Amino acid sequence: MSNLPADPGSRRMLTRSTESLRDKLAVGDSLPQLTLLGLLTGIIAGAIIVLFRWAVEIPLGYFLPGSFENFEATHRYVHFFLPLLGATILGLVLQCVDKRHHAASIGHVLDRMQNHQGRMPTGNVITQFFGGAACLLSGQSVGREGPAVHLGAGAGSLLGQWLKLPANSLRPLAGCGVAAAIAACFNTPMAGVIFAMEVVLMEYTIVGFIPVTLAAVAGVTMTRLAFGPEIAFIDAQAVMGDLRELPLMAVAGLIIALFSAAYIHLHCHANRWALHRPIALRLTLAGLCTGLCAMWLPQIMGVGYDTIGGAMKGELGLWLLLAIALTKLLATSVSLGVGMPGGVVGPLLFIGACIGGAVGNVAHMLMPGSASAIGFYVILGMGAMTGATLNAPLAAMMTILELTFNPNIIFPSMLVVIVACLGTRWAFKCDGLFQHVLRVQGKFRSTEMLEQLLSRSGVRGLMDRKLVETPARLTRTAAEHLLNQHPHWILLRDSQQLLQPADLAAHLQQPAAPDDSQINEINLHEIPARRYDLARITADANLYEALTLMNRQQVDALWIESLTDDHQPLGIISREKIDNYYRI
Repeated sequence: MSNLPADPGSRRMLTRSTESLRDKLAVGDSLPQLTLLGLLTGIIAGAIIVLFRWAVEIPLGYFLPGSFENFEATHRYVHFFLPLLGATILGLVLQCVDKRHHAASIGHVLDRMQNHQGRMPTGNVITQFFGGAACLLSGQSVGREGPAVHLGAGAGSLLGQWLKLPANSLRPLAGCGVAAAIAACFNTPMAGVIFAMEVVLMEYTIVGFIPVTLAAVAGVTMTRLAFGPEIAFIDAQAVMGDLRELPLMAVAGLIIALFSAAYIHLHCHANRWALHRPIALRLTLAGLCTGLCAMWLPQIMGVGYDTIGGAMKGELGLWLLLAIALTKLLATSVSLGVGMPGGVVGPLLFIGACIGGAVGNVAHMLMPGSASAIGFYVILGMGAMTGATLNAPLAAMMTILELTFNPNIIFPSMLVVIVACLGTRWAFKCDGLFQHVLRVQGKFRSTEMLEQLLSRSGVRGLMDRKLVETPARLTRTAAEHLLNQHPHWILLRDSQQLLQPADLAAHLQQPAAPDDSQINEINLHEIPARRYDLARITADANLYEALTLMNRQQVDALWIESLTDDHQPLGIISREKIDNYYRI
């Protein structure tokens, strides 16, 4: 049943309002409208993240003693069989699902943003919600932030697709969803904004920044209504003990760069191995790997924030921290590399925390009484590992600042994060994790400046609405009446061709016999005129898609058809219009 009002007048008014909104969004400078849609996206994404967290935390809270993260308190056999059975069942379920819907997490989001103009498929979003929850419930060595990013981006993109908005608005709405999701996961609104713009949108614009910021505020509001205003690591209020620690912190950055490069290479090798193998086999082997690792070090299971808290308090020794970091790196890179629908951000924070804690222990050995608290090094390691692996230094620094509410962390974190990022890219020749993964999958494509510019505006913003549709044969009187409407284009729908009115007007100026009906009839296919061959494109496309279609079909104009009104022509966009747009 239609959701439109039953009254025809109200329906027409709603249709005109919706069409007006689509036209404004297509221009690419519709900040008020995009901001309101960003707010709505943030509310929806925040609500989905709350539901996702409840789906994981409530069942685990019943079955795990003390805390929903306390996998360590269960029996050793649970550590082995829970990940193995969970991964096997999930793999068998996904084996029955269309292969196109298997892709999930942040890498899938970047693929859809780069290669599909931000259009997120519904099936993959559903797989991510239930698959991500199953991973966390079965203690897989994955995080919840990757699923959150996918769910948030899906919320924004699917909202835009449901409203049939222009394609140029899908990317910023997906970015709004990402910001809201990260903000809702960590209770860090500014980090959500920076992450969305640095990792997902990969550009900073005022038109993009304002809606994304409001979406992040909405996401945090939703999570605070559900879980309260707690900050994850608010106890980390230490200050740097001595400037002589700076060389040690720089060394910590280099050590983290080594771990980051190792993670990227292991993840990509696992991904390359898994490309043409059945998902049931892949996930079963991932579950087996996690189960074997967890038998000896159950701290790697689940999100692991309790282990991070223990590291910050100095409860874990040097060698235990290094063992946990190496084991977590192995289990996570294999699990996510073969296609487990979990997240990578949480494990990176976990690994970085363990490395930072180990360096903190060494600092206390070298400078007893004057070194910074171990928790200080833990936080530095978390930011450096995340920033270096994802190639997102600014987002990493903002994340650790908001996670701790500790301004004293800014100065040393800048050093450690930048050294780690520089070491990963220069010394170990590694770009960000997701760029490597997309290259392995054959989906990586560097975006050119022209594509970025044309993708920001929709075809509705440049289309010429002054066209008239006519059959190819018409009388001179009908032709004169047609020209009296002062069209810019004459559309011959049957042959999908365009004529310019000036050519028809020139033909009408030629004398005709008044009583000869054969002469009085005009065939627009035969009069001297330049005819433009047309291809069709839908009204939600952006300018880059239009130019790509023109080049592929070797035409100089496109017929823009309505998405709702029986595919009626809304207007015409020519190659000349697009050329003039980006040249200006």
